[in-house]
Amino acid sequence: MALMFGFKKKSSKIELLAPSDGAVIDLSDTSDPVFSTGAMGIGFGLEPTDGSIYAPVAGKVTLIAETKHAIGFETSDGLQVLIHLGIDTVELKGRAFQLDVSQGQRVQAHTKLGTMNLRQIKAAGYKTTILTVITNSGELDLDFDLTTGETQSGRSVAQVTKK
Repeated sequence: MALMFGFKKKSSKIELLAPSDGAVIDLSDTSDPVFSTGAMGIGFGLEPTDGSIYAPVAGKVTLIAETKHAIGFETSDGLQVLIHLGIDTVELKGRAFQLDVSQGQRVQAHTKLGTMNLRQIKAAGYKTTILTVITNSGELDLDFDLTTGETQSGRSVAQVTKK
C-alpha cells in the first residue's frame, strides 16, 4: 500500500492515550506559550493527579531529554509525538524525574515510562502540566478530536485521522 504523509492511503486513525491520571485540557488552556499557541504542534494538556507516566502511543522512543522532562516517539504511521513533563521543568536538571525507558526502545501504548515527583516540582515553583503534542502535525493534514475532563492513564483522550 502506498504511503502518503507517512499514513497508509486507507483512512488511518490513531488514538492518543492519557499519559497519567488527571484532567485533560485543551492545549490553548496551558500556560506555556510555545505549546498553547500550537507552535510545537496540535495536542493536549493534562493536569496530573498521579506521578506515574505512560506512553500515549505505541512506537519507537526517539528522544529522551538529558533533563528527563521530555520524551519523543514515532509511531508506525509516521506521527511524531512528544510528551513534555511540566512547565519550565527543564530548570530542575532531571531532579524529580525517574525514567525507565531508553532512546531507541520500542514501546506499546500505555507502557510505563517512569515517574515525575509532583510534590517536588510544585515545591520548586513549577507547574506539573503534562503536554502531549504531535510535533509534525504542521506537515500533515489531520483531524484532531479531543475529549477533555477527568481521565485515567491509558484511556483514549484524542483521535487523530488523516483528512
